Amino acid sequence: MENDPKFHLALRRRLPQAQLLRRLTLVVLATMFTPLILSAQDKTAAPAPDVVILNNGDQLTGKLERGVGDSILFKSDVVGEVTIPLSKVKDLKSSSNFVVLRKDEKTTRAPKQAEAITVENNTVKRTAPSGNAETIASKDIGYIVDGAIYNKELNGNPGFFHGWDGSVTGGATVLQSTSYGQTYTAALALIRAIPSVAYLPPRTRTTFNLLETYGKLTQPVVPNPNNLPAAQAKTSIFHTDFEHDKYLTPRFYMLGGLSYDHNFSQGLNFQQIYGVGAGYTVLKDAIQQFDVKADLHYEQQKFIQPEQPLPPLPPLPLTPDQNLIGSTFGETYLRALPGKIQLTHSGTYIQSWNNTDAWSAIGTLGLALPVYHRFSLSVNLLDNYLNNPAIGFNKNSLQFVTGVTYSFH
Repeated sequence: MENDPKFHLALRRRLPQAQLLRRLTLVVLATMFTPLILSAQDKTAAPAPDVVILNNGDQLTGKLERGVGDSILFKSDVVGEVTIPLSKVKDLKSSSNFVVLRKDEKTTRAPKQAEAITVENNTVKRTAPSGNAETIASKDIGYIVDGAIYNKELNGNPGFFHGWDGSVTGGATVLQSTSYGQTYTAALALIRAIPSVAYLPPRTRTTFNLLETYGKLTQPVVPNPNNLPAAQAKTSIFHTDFEHDKYLTPRFYMLGGLSYDHNFSQGLNFQQIYGVGAGYTVLKDAIQQFDVKADLHYEQQKFIQPEQPLPPLPPLPLTPDQNLIGSTFGETYLRALPGKIQLTHSGTYIQSWNNTDAWSAIGTLGLALPVYHRFSLSVNLLDNYLNNPAIGFNKNSLQFVTGVTYSFH
């Protein structure tokens, strides 16, 4: 058979088919096992999880996120994020490097080197790459920050649409009876602070606020033998403002801002203010902040004018529009109350210099009471005083508003 020409011809025909089959088999095997090999390599290259051992012997694996004061935030693989007092930690070792800041340490824009840390016996030990080590008591700890996050917050310059925080509020009142009508309230409060963390000195802060209250109540004439039209009471109050602060020191900043207002109950059709000024943070700690500021601005006021009667009745007096140069003096106070209740208070006095009678004042007081996760019940008192309202309108406008607030953080 070996000398048979037909045998050699058949063998030559089958040989390429066998080689093709072997190559196809190798490709299939490579396709099947390459992901497994890469996965094994990834697992080998992945850092070891952090391990925390508590005083009672419990052990958690996961990742140390950060520390504030005498507590740490640990993200466990099993129970999620938990806050653990350092006094309850027997031992903690992390594969990441952190920047440790003391309570009395003055932070600056200077970069800091991240170091390896261990926690044991109510102390934090940080070890530099050079081998130098320092032990700090937990009572002296201000912040424990991941090194990459620290340097990103220190030197990062995010785009305008990045880093916004705040809340949105909505409320409604509906009356359906002989009298009928609705009143709606909506508010949006946004803030963007760079950097976004408390352990670094502030660089910029941008705020945006919007408030709208609109309603209409209809009161029919009862009884109505003469078919008289129903009386209507309208509510329309709108306010929005935008401010950008540039910090020159950790507490002193320059500012530029604008605001727009409409208040039907005061006869104010439209008010616009554009100004520049300065502000100072008088008080700032973990639970409260108190700011004062002043500016120099241009202000324009346009008033609602009455509908003129037909002759021979005399015309009604008009309220002149105003173009003013003035200053705004304001204060803002924020405080965290027990039970995660948030208190906000602000007061603003606006004085015109070219018409000293054209002044106004605004006061607000609000409470946000947490209800469920990011939802809270908001209770707000707003008082607007306009010394030169349109003729026939009251100077004061007082609102008591309740609603549901959703916080973005």
